[in-house]
Amino acid sequence: MAPDYEMFHASLAHDAPPAGLSSALQALWHDARGDWNAAHTTIQHDDSRASAWVHAYLHRKEGDLANAGYWYHRAGKPVATDPLGVEWEAIARALLAAY
Repeated sequence: MAPDYEMFHASLAHDAPPAGLSSALQALWHDARGDWNAAHTTIQHDDSRASAWVHAYLHRKEGDLANAGYWYHRAGKPVATDPLGVEWEAIARALLAAY
């Protein structure tokens, strides 16, 4: 069973993400723990739309807006303009709900 948002968020206090998460959710977990590189590496070779969405968020966070735009397009999502924390939560909630 996939964790709900509260369980997922609480797991950030642990040393590793919960077992069985998709690469997109693992990447969000690493990002929330301050490890952008681990987050990016986790989704680098995943061609899913979910990972493309997280990939877009990561490049937006990095400040590479052109690259982020490419990934938003691949994800089928509009370019985000919300604060990064709001976007992170929206992505996490959407991916967990779809699990």
